[in-house]
Amino acid sequence: MIKRFDELKKDVVSNFRGGKGELEMTHFLEVEKDEFKGKGRLYCKNVLKPGASIGFHEHVGDFETYVVLSGEGVVNDNGEEKPVRPGDVIITKNGEKHSLENTGTVDLEVMALILFD
Repeated sequence: MIKRFDELKKDVVSNFRGGKGELEMTHFLEVEKDEFKGKGRLYCKNVLKPGASIGFHEHVGDFETYVVLSGEGVVNDNGEEKPVRPGDVIITKNGEKHSLENTGTVDLEVMALILFD
């Protein structure tokens, strides 16, 4: 199976999880089409424009991994803020909290994967 980029589900969400600005999401797998086979709920590329953020939130029953593709930002990792740049991997385990903000001058692009714990 091949899914063409122009056929992928895309969303633009304002103030995601209480964050600032807009989050652009391109979904590689969709829950609605049972493409996770019950093992997860999100696999997408997230894009945050400069100044935009994903608000601080907790993961319950699942865990999330971000891989920073481009841009720069700050992750709040369970209350501790840390800078992130391309190549960094951010892991938020079940019961942990995080947020992500683009503090740079270009788009912050991250791959996001949420699997059930």
